[in-house]
Amino acid sequence: MTDGTGTRFSLRVNNDLDLTALTGLAVAAEAAGIDQLWVSNDLMLRAAPVLLGALFERTTRLQLGIGIMNPYTVHPAELAMTAATLQEISGGRFLLGLGAGSAEFLSWAGIEQERPLTATREALRAVRALLAGDQPADVAGAGDGWAAHVPWGLPPVHVPVYIGAMSPRMLAFAGAEADGVLALLFPPEHFETASGLVFDGARAAGREPSELDMPACVWLALDEDRERAERAMALKLAYYGAAFSPYLLARAGLVSEDFAPAAAALRRGDEDAAVAAITPAMLSLGICGDPDTVIARCRALQRQGARHLSFGPPLGPDPVAAIDLLGRRVLPELRRTA
Repeated sequence: MTDGTGTRFSLRVNNDLDLTALTGLAVAAEAAGIDQLWVSNDLMLRAAPVLLGALFERTTRLQLGIGIMNPYTVHPAELAMTAATLQEISGGRFLLGLGAGSAEFLSWAGIEQERPLTATREALRAVRALLAGDQPADVAGAGDGWAAHVPWGLPPVHVPVYIGAMSPRMLAFAGAEADGVLALLFPPEHFETASGLVFDGARAAGREPSELDMPACVWLALDEDRERAERAMALKLAYYGAAFSPYLLARAGLVSEDFAPAAAALRRGDEDAAVAAITPAMLSLGICGDPDTVIARCRALQRQGARHLSFGPPLGPDPVAAIDLLGRRVLPELRRTA
């Protein structure tokens, strides 16, 4: 819940979780005072819109978002239909995350990620037009192919749209046109650079930065036992680290090849060797440790201007316990930080 200083908190989880596990996380998040829960919509896993439809029935206050959907696998017309319907059944608690998605994931379906910035911009403008009851054909930059009259059959509704962005150009576009920005930060201190690009984009479009929600989207592993938290983060990094953006890795003095030994060990099934291959510099790409360590790192982000902290997986060796610990020990301290 937003405090007197304007700080908000959200969680991001993956759509590999079944509904029982996801419900447990959502209920724990609501009890911990979390404001938003974002569920990914990665290809070949569970469908996030279906999961959210069920989660809205199991929560009362929590805003729920899909982070993210893309215009390559889902046409903007269906993006708008999904957004309008989820907003209707949730009583206004739905958030739409929109972005170009992963080129690797799209390749599984034989889809080329052509003109990612243009495709994302066109989708945002078309979705916004439909949700407002307007005609995409009348909106500049909403893409070609729309009929002069689209018989949109739903009442106008506002759905906040967050753009998933990491590249400088996508960050600037998000600042110019989106309601919010989902920018993964590796390391977390990249927030200052990323937010600067977003806010410059906003100002260039005649907007005030205060009009946007700019979460500091970080990976978190939290446990009373620092070593257990670090192990959870290390295993996540061993799996995903080599796929991180070279641009972001370079900011931490790393290259993708640095993760090769950890990845190879994980493929062999040797988790201990994988963890041992993750260096302190690699661990610094996320935030991990006991509550005091996590609080100190998050306060540094607040000093950079972050007023929304968004925590993503692994969250900890026991995610539900980590969320409970977050609510009891970490968030109260961060709320006291101006």
